[in-house]
Amino acid sequence: MIRIAVLTVLAMIAFAANSVFARLAMGPGDIDPLQFSALRLASGAAILALLLAPRAWRRSRHGFSVQGNWPATLALFSYAVLFSLAYVALGAATGALILFASVQAAMLGWAILNGDRPGHLEWLGLGIAAVAFCLLISPAVIAPDPLGATLMIGSGLCWAAYSLIGQRSSAPLEDTAGNFIRTLPAAVLVGIAGWFVYDTPGAGALYALASGALASGLGYAIWYAALPGLSRTNAAIVQLSVPAIAAIGGVFFIGEKLTPQLLVASIAILGGVALTVYAGGNRRNRKTGMGVTMTASR
Repeated sequence: MIRIAVLTVLAMIAFAANSVFARLAMGPGDIDPLQFSALRLASGAAILALLLAPRAWRRSRHGFSVQGNWPATLALFSYAVLFSLAYVALGAATGALILFASVQAAMLGWAILNGDRPGHLEWLGLGIAAVAFCLLISPAVIAPDPLGATLMIGSGLCWAAYSLIGQRSSAPLEDTAGNFIRTLPAAVLVGIAGWFVYDTPGAGALYALASGALASGLGYAIWYAALPGLSRTNAAIVQLSVPAIAAIGGVFFIGEKLTPQLLVASIAILGGVALTVYAGGNRRNRKTGMGVTMTASR
C-alpha cells in the first residue's frame, strides 16, 4: 500500500507540473505554444521509448511495431496543442481546473449517453460542479480569458476522447508510448511552423522538455505502475488533487494569487465531481455485490 500511495502521489504531482511548466514557459513569452507542444511531444516520446526499450528489445526477435492507434494519436496531439495555446492566457490554477472539469464532464456525459443512469447523489454532484464551472468561466465572477478558456475546454474534450479510446487497451503504457511516437511527424511540422511564425525559443524550451519527459512521459509510466493497486473509484478520486497541486505550484513557483472566487469555485467543482464519482462507484459496486474498496482486485 505504501508503494502504491507513493507512486500515486508522484504521478499526481507530475500531471499537475504540466500546468506549471506550461505557464512558466509561456507566461513570460520564453517560447511560443507551437514549439512548446512540439518539444513536449518529442521529449515525451523519447523518454517513453527509453523506458520501454528493454521490453522492446526482448520482443525484437518477433519484429518491432509501434503500438497505439491513429484516433488516439489525433486526440493526444490535439490535446497537447490546445493545452499549450490555452496557457498563453490562463493561469496555472485556472487552466488546470477548466481542463479537469472538461475531462470529467465529457467522460460522465459519454457514460450517460451509453446507458449509465446516475442516482440522485450523482446528479446532485453533477449539478454542483456544473453551476460552479459556469461561475468559474462567467465574466461577472472570475472572468478568465474567453479564448484561453475555450481552448482549454477543447483540450479537455480531446483528453477525454483519448482516455475513452484507451479504456480498451490491454497495454496502456506501450500504447501511450506508441501514440507519442506517432505524433512526431505532426510535432515536427508544428515546431517548424512555430519557429517561422515566432522566434527561436529561449529558456521556455527547457520547461517544454521537462513537461514532456518528466511530467508527461515519466508521469504516465508512474501512473500506470500505480493503477493496478487502485480501485476505479479511488483512481478517479485521487485525480481530483491535480488542480489543487497545480494551484499550489502556481502560488509557489509563479507567484499567482488564489482569489476567494477561484477558491470557492475549485472546492465546489472538485467536491461535486468527488460526490458523483464516489456515489457512482457505490451504485455500480452494489449491482455486483461489492462495496467500495481501497484497492483493486486485479
